[in-house]
Amino acid sequence: MTIRGRGLADSWNVKLVGQTDLDGHGDCMLVNVQDDIAYVGHMGGDRVGTSIVDVSDPTAPRLLSQLHTPPGTHSHKVQVVGDLLLVNYEQNPAEPDAPTWSAGLRVYDIGDPAQPRELSFFATPGKGVHRMTFWQEPYAWLTASDVGWTDQFLIVVSLADPTNPVEVSRWWMSGMHTAGGETPTWPTDRRFALHHALISGERAYCGWWDAGLVILDISDIGSPRLVSHLDFGSDVSGATHTALPLPGRDLVVVTDEAITNWRNQVQKQIRLVDVSDERCPTVISEFPIPHGDFLDRAGRFGPHNLHEMRPGSFRSDHIVHATYFNAGLRIYDVADPTAPREIAYYVPEPYGDASSVQLNDLTVTADGLIYVTDRVAGGLYILEPEIDLE
Repeated sequence: MTIRGRGLADSWNVKLVGQTDLDGHGDCMLVNVQDDIAYVGHMGGDRVGTSIVDVSDPTAPRLLSQLHTPPGTHSHKVQVVGDLLLVNYEQNPAEPDAPTWSAGLRVYDIGDPAQPRELSFFATPGKGVHRMTFWQEPYAWLTASDVGWTDQFLIVVSLADPTNPVEVSRWWMSGMHTAGGETPTWPTDRRFALHHALISGERAYCGWWDAGLVILDISDIGSPRLVSHLDFGSDVSGATHTALPLPGRDLVVVTDEAITNWRNQVQKQIRLVDVSDERCPTVISEFPIPHGDFLDRAGRFGPHNLHEMRPGSFRSDHIVHATYFNAGLRIYDVADPTAPREIAYYVPEPYGDASSVQLNDLTVTADGLIYVTDRVAGGLYILEPEIDLE
């Protein structure tokens, strides 16, 4: 049951259509929607890794089935194309003392979405797969690990035969392959690691955590090459999460993840980067920070992920949807790239007895419906804009 009356709910130009806490497993992360089915990853503290939800009636989402994870394993990300569902397997940070965990990528057949059938497991020694981008067959772009590297990096996998995933290539920043004789050159208090890559034509746009933005040439998928690297600077940035190229424009929206409430720390930003000269990307503006008492509320305050505009979803060259943890969902217009402006938001009440809402990941379907998750308790929210986003 949702507790009302705490004065924390607010909305502007967005309305609630439906919501589900997924049978009490409301700790949700990434969401994909395909053919009226939502696939939702979980934080996984109670062994539930993935929920499969019928959203054909968005006012009454209905849980169909759930996939579970082994002890010590984090399975909080999903990607869906056709009849294939990919879920990540990673060491669970909530179970640091678990003696074993599964590290890699699990592939399912979802010809019958209510009864996923496992096809294969692609192992990645080390901590495992954190996130993946799978937008069209056969290639999946994994944030993965291996023995002898300092942290997670890019591994490209072919799923031409989904029963036998095959590595096609890998790319890492110089200094990460210590087993190959490389030496890290970055400060010990900074983490250089891939968060995930988004694909546009012959380019991959990567959030490389404390290293900032990395652009790769993937015209030869078997041998990715560095185009450029933009380090925003440790005094203003950290935990660079998502790098989203806007369709038809030489612009990339880049989020830094708010790891904590940023009082007395670096204020995390959403930046707009000009890549018209892709070898010299340049920050041209920052998105407005939500107004309100969010710094005084529980939980994280700051940006996280963006609607990534995967094929078949809502796509725009100027409308950007973002999750902002306790400041909820925010929608921006960047028609003028020098002055991004907020045009809508939705902040739900904390769910149940949770002290805060923490809206985490989202996707927007072609009809404009917004599917957004709460990583604390609220599960899946289905929202609808009340303004024209054309």
